[in-house]
Amino acid sequence: MDALEKLNQHLEDYPYVGGFTLSDADFQTWKGLSAVEVVPYDHVTRWYRNIATYQEEFCTAKTQTTTMQLIDKDSVEELSSLILQSLSKTNEELNSILLAAELNIDHQKVTGAIRSLLAHEGLISTKDVSEKRIQLSEEGLDMANHGSHEYKLFMTVGVNGVSQKEVQALPFAKVGIPKAMAAKWIGTVKEGNDVKLVQKIAPESVLDKVGELLKQIKLGSKFDDKEMADLKKRKLVSEVVIKGFLVGKGSKFSTEISKPELDLTAEMIQNKTWTDKTFKKYNFDALGVEPPSGHLHPLMKVRSEIRQIFFQMGFSEMPTNRYVESSFWNFDALFQPQQHPARDAHDTFFIEGLLRSQKYKYNWKEEEAQKNVLRTHTTAVSAKQLFLLAGEGKNAYRPAKMFSIDRVFRNETLDATHLAEFHQVEGVIVERNLSLAHLIGIFTEFFKKLGIENLKFKPTYNPYTEPSMEIFAYHEGLRRWVEIGNSGMFRPEMLLPMGFPPNVNVAGYGLSLERPTMIRYGINNIRDLFGPKVDLEMIQKAPICRLDKTS
Repeated sequence: MDALEKLNQHLEDYPYVGGFTLSDADFQTWKGLSAVEVVPYDHVTRWYRNIATYQEEFCTAKTQTTTMQLIDKDSVEELSSLILQSLSKTNEELNSILLAAELNIDHQKVTGAIRSLLAHEGLISTKDVSEKRIQLSEEGLDMANHGSHEYKLFMTVGVNGVSQKEVQALPFAKVGIPKAMAAKWIGTVKEGNDVKLVQKIAPESVLDKVGELLKQIKLGSKFDDKEMADLKKRKLVSEVVIKGFLVGKGSKFSTEISKPELDLTAEMIQNKTWTDKTFKKYNFDALGVEPPSGHLHPLMKVRSEIRQIFFQMGFSEMPTNRYVESSFWNFDALFQPQQHPARDAHDTFFIEGLLRSQKYKYNWKEEEAQKNVLRTHTTAVSAKQLFLLAGEGKNAYRPAKMFSIDRVFRNETLDATHLAEFHQVEGVIVERNLSLAHLIGIFTEFFKKLGIENLKFKPTYNPYTEPSMEIFAYHEGLRRWVEIGNSGMFRPEMLLPMGFPPNVNVAGYGLSLERPTMIRYGINNIRDLFGPKVDLEMIQKAPICRLDKTS
């Protein structure tokens, strides 16, 4: 039996769970061992790690300073040098997890030093290694340092007892009282209207087994599955996997680190000194430094996509450079009556047709039509373009498909799908014998190109279109149908005064930009997409493109 086997047997025969006093002999023995050679011996490993936790304090008081303590544990260079020096003294591989325990430092610092050595080709070799380890929770660490809840409760009760109501205010009482009672450390007695907690056994007879177990786990000790299961049940410990390296000597191993050259210079070639140089390898898989730049808002990405779809479908774009419009173009030209409050006309009017139209039968006022408004829709732009298309009232005509995308303003109540300021996709299609069936076909294809196929169309009322139709798409996040557009065939009362021939039909449409964007990007609240509550990180991290479309 060699010395380590004897020491392992000794520590097994005389465990120190109840307490431990460090001696000169312990530390002298510890100095002569390495973290690698004690691995096969469980009891020696536990003892070795325990001594390591005292090394800094003990060395200051009892021994001369060792090489381990002289290094700056926050310095990658000094840790790297220590690893190389340790490898030079043995043919065994060095375990980064055990080295971190031996140095009593964060394992990430050791792996950082190893990765810096890997930058030097052939200096060291590494293999992946992992170790399951028990980790104390925040509550478990507190118990390891100050005792279990039940032990603290027992000591709080004291020999004279204490009111249960008074103790219940303490943070450890909720768990401590039932645990201490289950261990038969305390009991209750009634004093008048009060219940008093009292000790049932002498303090010297109490062994805080949970606290001692946690203390030893903190030092690296291992215990049987039953004990660990009880601690896990109380959420005092958890099992974690630590990944590290087994480090060995490389083909070009050396204890001296020479800084590799970054570039081959003309001078090196002329003097032929490059033959004695070591060059740093180029990492062609490394990502470049992200250049500082702005980021496109999801609305702008979808806007650009919608423009391209319209261009592909043969539409031309209308100018939309006026936020302020006259009430004439915003309302009157669209056959919307002046007497309606705020021109917010949503009531239904039954009109039998062109030849028998009763009109609105009210006194039209020019001053009302001259009032300026923040445009409530870009249909005002469409009305102007139709007037120009009809030859400014001269009964001219040519087929056309036009669109615009710009901002509009409405006095809306804000909610998850409504804003007072938003974007409208607006346009018209001018052709003979046009119907809603053509419009349904156009927008089925349009939204399919946009990646939205779950659509339905619903009849509705608009003052300037008849028949009229709303377009809905299903929002998976909101789990409901959301209106994304409105459309219809412009009324003859609107078209004939502009100069269109009676047999020419004009289909008008107004689509939302925000709501399709919400559907495509999975945003449930429109205020998270547009307005003062927008998260800038969402804009930065939004996908630059989508791969979910098949056409």
